[in-house]
Amino acid sequence: MIYSVRGKVIHTDSFTAVVECGGVGYACRTTLNTLQAIAGKEDVMLLTHLNVREDAVELFGFATGEELEAFKMLISVSGIGPKAALSILSAMTPSAFALAVATGDTKAFTNVKGIGAKTAQRISLELKDKIAKDTISVRGGGGASLNVAPIAGNNASEAICALSVLGYSQGEAASAVGKLDPSLSVEEMIKQSLKILSGMR
Repeated sequence: MIYSVRGKVIHTDSFTAVVECGGVGYACRTTLNTLQAIAGKEDVMLLTHLNVREDAVELFGFATGEELEAFKMLISVSGIGPKAALSILSAMTPSAFALAVATGDTKAFTNVKGIGAKTAQRISLELKDKIAKDTISVRGGGGASLNVAPIAGNNASEAICALSVLGYSQGEAASAVGKLDPSLSVEEMIKQSLKILSGMR
């Protein structure tokens, strides 16, 4: 099992970075976000996932553990292969991915080329409970560790979960959501809660 590769980037093209380690160049399939993160760096480390199929052996590499975990979750979904997973994670950050799953935002996935409505619904349905169970850690732009909280199944708890993904504590999120009309949609709850929370900080 190859856990990671570290060395000099000797070649990049669409969705691929070749990292030379000890004289051997490892071709790592990756996302546009990782390619941007390593651009211009002399020494890089990519966390890897080795995918073995009957007709191919492919190595995938990511600049962060959060992106690697999101990739693993996506390829666990029926009908989602590595290529589709890379496309999704090239179009959104791990935190945006977690938020889309937590809130059932299938449109975020259908905006990605090659992802249809049925596939987007499958991603949301198959990963929603897994994200809640595994409490996946993702990172926002500031680098702070964020957690997706368990989802109880109603709009208020889903809104609290989404706000947690965005970096607010469970207490802050629950306090803001508790001030709202419980009949509101999840999206509207998030929007109004953000207004409340922005005034609290």
